Amino acid sequence: MEVLAALNLGDFAQYFSKMSMFPLFDLAYYIVSILYLKYEPGAVEVSRRSPVASWFCAMLYCFASYVLADVLLGNSPIDYFNNNSHVLLASAVWYLIFFCPLNLFYKCVAFLPVKLILVAMKEVVRVRKIAAGIHHAHHAYHNGWVIMVLTGWVKGSGVALMTNFEQLLRGVWKPETNEIMNMSFPTKASLYGAIVFTLQQTHWLPVSKNTLILLFTLFMAASKVFMTATHSHSSPFTLVESMLCKVLFSSTAGSAPHDSHAVSHNAPHQPAPPSPAKSKEELNEGARKRKAKKAE
Repeated sequence: MEVLAALNLGDFAQYFSKMSMFPLFDLAYYIVSILYLKYEPGAVEVSRRSPVASWFCAMLYCFASYVLADVLLGNSPIDYFNNNSHVLLASAVWYLIFFCPLNLFYKCVAFLPVKLILVAMKEVVRVRKIAAGIHHAHHAYHNGWVIMVLTGWVKGSGVALMTNFEQLLRGVWKPETNEIMNMSFPTKASLYGAIVFTLQQTHWLPVSKNTLILLFTLFMAASKVFMTATHSHSSPFTLVESMLCKVLFSSTAGSAPHDSHAVSHNAPHQPAPPSPAKSKEELNEGARKRKAKKAE
């Protein structure tokens, strides 16, 4: 805390945490989200074949976090769609990315320097949504730590936790793409961030909420910009996760401890390759039998 006071982050953190997200930061969030939708295989074909299905997918990419959080807190899952300005803004972004003449809008926002700025702005919104989810869950369930973590997690993860449902809207079924089994960096970071914000909300972490929002936003923005610029899919948490998993669960993160066991069980059942010499002997034996029958 003394270090933070020496850096004089209090005033800036307060201003940063009170800064409005609409329309600029929300616009960046919608652009990056729908940009990732367009990267999905077959998404462009779906937009031409069924624009309605494509629009629904785009709205999920933009508002899935609110849908999941409302379900967890017992509210209507379509409650956020009452915000006409946000829905219209996201719909306009969807139309421009998929149907703009000559793909001009897509080419502009996919240009790497522009994309890096938009990615950083999206992380600002993500962290703000995590903090807001923890705050709302705390008011509804004052002592529900797990509920607070889950609400903040789904607020930050967004459509990642609804990947299978979103794929069904596009006519794709890939049950192996389970985000909980194979978490991406944003999903993991949202989970860890939800835990940290829950500790702060319940006064177990001696740091102000404004400062925590600022510091976690800087971490998320820097990590995501670096990963986007280098086209990297490695997580900054890999080293720590490997150490903790080795100590707590006797395995490394992402490993499959039963693979060697399964291989040892499956090995005896593998059919042996046919012997060329044996097959030749069998052919000769069959020829001798046919000659013997002819002689009889």
